[in-house]
Amino acid sequence: MDDESLGAKQPESVAAVLKTFGLLQALAERSETGISDLSVRLAMPKATVYRFLQTMMTLGYVRQGADSERYGLTMKVFELGTKALQYPELVDLAKHHMQMISDKTGETVHLGALIDSEIIYLHKVDSNHALGMYSKIGRRAPLYCTAIGKVLMAWEHPDRRANILQGAEFKRYRDSTIANAAEFEQEVARVLAQGYGEDREEFEDHIRCCGVPIFDRLNRPIAGMSVSFPTFRYDPAREQEVIAMLRNASRDISAQLGCTQFPLDQAPQNP
Repeated sequence: MDDESLGAKQPESVAAVLKTFGLLQALAERSETGISDLSVRLAMPKATVYRFLQTMMTLGYVRQGADSERYGLTMKVFELGTKALQYPELVDLAKHHMQMISDKTGETVHLGALIDSEIIYLHKVDSNHALGMYSKIGRRAPLYCTAIGKVLMAWEHPDRRANILQGAEFKRYRDSTIANAAEFEQEVARVLAQGYGEDREEFEDHIRCCGVPIFDRLNRPIAGMSVSFPTFRYDPAREQEVIAMLRNASRDISAQLGCTQFPLDQAPQNP
């Protein structure tokens, strides 16, 4: 990205906006970054980078390390992002359920929603074990090889699902990863039939996940909740117990979002 792309030939006010968002994007890509690095990456003079960062710090969107000259984003940016959710209360409604499920299973619990043709993690409760799944709030993941992505697509209207999947790149992360749209449609049918989604070491090695959708007042899937297990702690005999926990949590959250006919209580659909 160079000065021209950041608005050097635009009116001054427009150029300032482009530079501001260029800095926000660059800071989002790395946890802490110095002025010299930002200057090189954005092709902006150091003095300009410094001036913009100081203003963004004054507004509360950027922080500076106490003992360094490196900068990072603050939680105020995350707070702003959560307000862009269609249902901003979703995370608050899910937090207690997620903590309870994590306490009972000892594993990591994720809440995710659709963004473009991927999912984004909105909230997580970490495993109480030293070894668990690496993830972080705000991280994106594929639709077609994650439990949350699968349930979001399985209960989506077929026409909208087709539009969303047009933007998905079917990359093979592991030997078991679904490789194309035709295979994914078969997986969608299976997910609908069994009433929950699974990731069988399709995205990350040695990690299995199971998940269910969360619905709004129109019975549309707006989010998904999942539990992630290292394969050596995954017990097939307990899978239905975990699914029941997730389903009960989803039923309560969905009801609070206005859902009156919880789709997962209906008879399973045949593939």
